[in-house]
Amino acid sequence: MSRRHVTFGCGPDTLVGTIDEAAGTSGLLLVTGGNETRAGAFTSQAELAARLATTGHPVFRFDRRGTGDSGGNDPGFRASGPDIAAATAAFRAEAPHLARIVGFGNCNAASTLMLTGGAGLDGLVLANPWTFENDSEDAPTPAAVRARYAEKLRNPRELARLLSGKVSLRGLVEGLCQALRPTPPPSTLADEMARGLGTFSGPVAILLAGRDRTAQAFLECWDGNDPRIAHCPGASHSFSESDARHWLFAQVLAALSA
Repeated sequence: MSRRHVTFGCGPDTLVGTIDEAAGTSGLLLVTGGNETRAGAFTSQAELAARLATTGHPVFRFDRRGTGDSGGNDPGFRASGPDIAAATAAFRAEAPHLARIVGFGNCNAASTLMLTGGAGLDGLVLANPWTFENDSEDAPTPAAVRARYAEKLRNPRELARLLSGKVSLRGLVEGLCQALRPTPPPSTLADEMARGLGTFSGPVAILLAGRDRTAQAFLECWDGNDPRIAHCPGASHSFSESDARHWLFAQVLAALSA
């Protein structure tokens, strides 16, 4: 396995990518969320790429316009379809033996892949898709509050705190009232994502971290019985826990091997 950096164009701008080379014909395009660089949170994407390359799958990561080492102005996740298209073309040029490219995105990177109808890729792995209308999370949703209280009730230490009187009753009542609020209607963004994904004919895996508010909000406006959904109960948003990292790797590897 070898790793090298490449540059490629997106309109008038020059973007920078990194390819972990391998001989396999099924490769992964890693799309970052937010304004993260191609290394990912705590170098998680770089580590995932290196590990997948050892199994024979080439991996391409890139900084979209205006982030990391790439030039231009950041268009935001809603308008980064051209960045993904340019990166896909660069990946094919750098690895001409590829027969199939699967796209992986977490958070609003997953949303972009959905909005663009799969962005011309052959398969999708979508983790914790972002459905908030604004660029920052709103107040905790009822589903998020219910999930938090369910987790606390399963924790013996939290139960002991409640019985010992160390928990604020006022805060508890306010939290329960919030949890009992009706589920809000689907966001406009979620509707757009559903329509976009509906035009994609390839295989899709939707990965949800159990302790992530973004994933919980997604479930409020998506069919929870969608067979494409897989849950990682103890995982945080970036799957940073050791067990969650192994779970994520296995899910992505399964998508590449399908």
